[in-house]
Amino acid sequence: MKTTDTRDEPKLAEFLRWGRDLHHQGRYEDAARAFELILGLDRDNEEALIGRNRAVRRAVPRWHWEMLHDEERAELYDRAIRQAVAAAPDALVLDIGAGSGLLAMMAARAGARQVVACEGQPSVAETTSRVVRVAGYDDAVSVVSKMSTRMTVPEDLPRRAGVLVTEIVDCGLLGEGILGTIAHAREHLLAQDATIMPSRGRIIAQLVESEPLHRKNHVGKLYGFDLAPFNRLSTLEYFDSRLHRHEHRTLSDPLPVFDFDFYTADARPRRAELRVRPTAAGKLHAIAFWFEMELLPGITIDNAPGHGSHWKQAIQCLPVPLHVRSGEPVVLEASHDGECVRFDVDAGFEVEA
Repeated sequence: MKTTDTRDEPKLAEFLRWGRDLHHQGRYEDAARAFELILGLDRDNEEALIGRNRAVRRAVPRWHWEMLHDEERAELYDRAIRQAVAAAPDALVLDIGAGSGLLAMMAARAGARQVVACEGQPSVAETTSRVVRVAGYDDAVSVVSKMSTRMTVPEDLPRRAGVLVTEIVDCGLLGEGILGTIAHAREHLLAQDATIMPSRGRIIAQLVESEPLHRKNHVGKLYGFDLAPFNRLSTLEYFDSRLHRHEHRTLSDPLPVFDFDFYTADARPRRAELRVRPTAAGKLHAIAFWFEMELLPGITIDNAPGHGSHWKQAIQCLPVPLHVRSGEPVVLEASHDGECVRFDVDAGFEVEA
């Protein structure tokens, strides 16, 4: 066991204070690095081990682990990657938002000779390099710790990539910036005839009655107090939740909202007016929506309600529930700003008392 030189103790105490201060300031990456310096001097320092872990947990969302256990997602991406690499074995593969490096290693396993895995989160990128090395693919896969929108050719890529693989999507498809990221890659990082994976995306929405979902984002009179002013802090856009885990009733059929061709789409805002005919009367509490994503023609992945996907559904609650009647159209205005989808309901409907 490594022992700490007593001369290092003042330095360790100073680094510990520094790490704690950085963490309290919300500078989690810097805090993790500070605790790493301590562990370089004393690898068993318990406070540094816990401090580094706390900082990393703040910087690295927990959904990474659930995502890695999503077998269907992995199998579909693996199939699409094998197909793309087989069609262009000499192409440079670019993996944007590499995370654990899984998709990049799948490309190398499929026969890609050169893969660049781009990961903008420094703690993740460092760990990805270790994962790739332990798996024995470091001869084919290199990890770049940088946002793809800051990458250039030939500084970060030896040449333009012939295959792009990415999974920077949230439950509402656009929330991790896939539109702008792929548009930038098409202009600066990809060959003109590159294969882009995913190739297409679609957002699908449904009207939902669900008091439990509405209560996740709104409050009224409780325990003898009017807590409604707290709703000024509620989510104006969407949050993620598994629809089937909440008592609910669908008030319409699913309907397509936006379609995206990732070979041409950009992040410019869009609006669409939708006329939805409810299939049942009830209280409209929320709009539930999800995506279908075509990786390659014939290979599609989605996060529809009831599906086993690690992605949940996107839920946007109305500020106040509205009464809808079967067959009487509800006018929805759908919009996105390149990163977030939002719905507004025609105000001409009867408001829930």
